[in-house]
Amino acid sequence: MPLSDEELKILREIEAQLNATDPQLVDTVSKTTVYRHALGAIRWAIFGFVIGLAIVVTTFTSSLVFAFIGFLGMLAALWTTATNLKKIGKAGLFNVFGIREGGITRLVGQTREGLRERFDRGDE
Repeated sequence: MPLSDEELKILREIEAQLNATDPQLVDTVSKTTVYRHALGAIRWAIFGFVIGLAIVVTTFTSSLVFAFIGFLGMLAALWTTATNLKKIGKAGLFNVFGIREGGITRLVGQTREGLRERFDRGDE
């Protein structure tokens, strides 16, 4: 249901008042997206995964206990990443990375067709 002209006028007045009284809040809110928290958690999870991998690689031969702890850290990081990717969803990923709705699907389809043509041609 669209807003009436009167409601739009009221919203513009509220926006103008907010810009005048607290421009820092307006700037902060305009830069914040609904995906910000989930993306931050994914970044930390990727960092944790790399740290866990480094622990596994460096301690595997000397201490299996520390290597196992590193492995558990890697699993926790993967679980956190998967959970937050699920929260963001497909539409959110397209929004975050600025990809149009069919962009990746079209690219994969074109690549698949190119590979099919290459293999169908054989060794010419």
